[in-house]
Amino acid sequence: GNGGKMEIERSSWSDDGNLVQDAVDYRGCPANRSSTGSWLGAASVVGIELCERLATMGIAVNLVTYLTDTMHLPGAASANVVTDFMGTSFLLCFLGGFLADAFLGRYLTIAIFALVQALGTGLLAVSTTVRHLRPPPCGGAAPCEEATGLQMGVLYVCLYLIALGTGGLKSSVSGFGTDQFDEHDDRERAAMGCFFDRFFFIISLGTLLAVTVLVYIQDHVGRSWAYGLCSGAMLVAIAVFLSGTKRYRYKRSSGSPVVHILQVLVAAARKRGLKQPLTAATLYEDRPEHARIHHTDQFRCLDSAAVMAGEEDNEVGPDGRPAPNPWKLCSVSRVEEVKMVVRLMPVWATTILFWTIYAQMITFSVEQATTMDRRIGGFEIPAASLTVFFVGAIMLTLAVYDRVFIPLCRNLTGRPGFTNLEKIGIGLVLSIIGMVAAAICEKKRLTVASTATNGTALPISVFMLIPQFLLVGAGEAFIYTGQLDFFITRSPKSMKTMSTGLFLTTLSLGFFLSSALVSLVRGATTWLGDTINHSRLDYFYWLLAVLGAINLAAYLLCAMWATPAASSKAEQPHHAAAADEKC
Repeated sequence: GNGGKMEIERSSWSDDGNLVQDAVDYRGCPANRSSTGSWLGAASVVGIELCERLATMGIAVNLVTYLTDTMHLPGAASANVVTDFMGTSFLLCFLGGFLADAFLGRYLTIAIFALVQALGTGLLAVSTTVRHLRPPPCGGAAPCEEATGLQMGVLYVCLYLIALGTGGLKSSVSGFGTDQFDEHDDRERAAMGCFFDRFFFIISLGTLLAVTVLVYIQDHVGRSWAYGLCSGAMLVAIAVFLSGTKRYRYKRSSGSPVVHILQVLVAAARKRGLKQPLTAATLYEDRPEHARIHHTDQFRCLDSAAVMAGEEDNEVGPDGRPAPNPWKLCSVSRVEEVKMVVRLMPVWATTILFWTIYAQMITFSVEQATTMDRRIGGFEIPAASLTVFFVGAIMLTLAVYDRVFIPLCRNLTGRPGFTNLEKIGIGLVLSIIGMVAAAICEKKRLTVASTATNGTALPISVFMLIPQFLLVGAGEAFIYTGQLDFFITRSPKSMKTMSTGLFLTTLSLGFFLSSALVSLVRGATTWLGDTINHSRLDYFYWLLAVLGAINLAAYLLCAMWATPAASSKAEQPHHAAAADEKC
């Protein structure tokens, strides 16, 4: 039977120390440690993420200027188009994670959705070239003509193809990268810790190239050239990714985690009236000792799913014998996996607002920059390129934290830096201070705008915006790495891709919340008018600062409640400390 086959495979793995446990090569044979995976395999995967960031951020940071200047949309409507595009991109990460876990596997998911993104970017390049797909330029005394439904429809098709590609591949890239390292081997487990830091560095590098080189090409050469370059770069990255097929390690799918969660919930609901046994030892368990997750007393209502009710729990198995029906009876380990996911949710909910604040950096902050003096000598900085300070703050924060703070902290206190929950808290605090700085800066800008002539750049330097970019950028460095570490190390091993998707939905919901807040504030107040110089954007920033402070208080309560991940031989979380020691 299948059990005997798995035992033979397990013994073949344990007999040969050069074979990687729980991983296979492209032929389906046990993966050889010396010829597959590790940094050689992970490096080929990272190129896809670099090109994804280049395209998505290159489009997002400069899209608001295209919508206002070329498509003639009002400022608030343009901001909502951008945040809806980014929100959908990250929301579709959950779909990508589900498809990877349940059907396609991470390798195929990455290859297919990277092609979808390249197609969407290529179509966007074509759509920005065709004159009939945008309204005529403003001129004379006649009012500017807003883009038609057809013109906006074509733009939306291109944008949401890109969003589908981004969402499909993004949740699988980090998971497939970590699949290249064997967590049962000390050296490779330490390398996996370094991979997280370098992976985020590559994301930041892609964003840096997007907001400098790509934005410059959009503004001074042409948008179609910039988008065409993104499409070509992604095709090259796909070719490099596919060339590494023989070098990769592949993990067998254990089925859809969403289905597993639903099975526990359904089984627990069906048996809610049954009396639970006094000891956990009498609950159902079908996993071998080394793969079990120990029972915990939290969320006892879910334990009903593992209460044995005799023959009514069974169904006829494939071999004609009675076997447990997973919709009626679940193992203790399966129930504990669901409990681990439930424990993530309070922290998940209280990190959404950070990404609402982040959304302002690529929408209203860019719109602020378009009205200000952006000259350095004879060179005028593109408005969207101001986000270089944002990305610079991320990279500088990561470098200082990794190379200065961690060694110093280890020497003084014996601790290897901040925990993932502390990092998230620091990120939330910095975002609130960033919004306060943004509100003060906007008040000064509006004071200058009230006395300036229409149609000219305001006599106020664009570098006034730098504090808000630096503060929110440094906040992102802490919160992104803290969230990624928290969601991957505190979720079940079999739900790694889904937990990454769950983390990325906080970004998605943050962008959607931004769109909803903008629409709500615009409907209820006069703070967000059609033109930024006749609005009170500073009030909107103060509102976000106050909401951020309330959210921080809620987060601190959730962080105190959050308990360490359930420990077992099967679910040993990766500890950043060990990785930092060996990097």
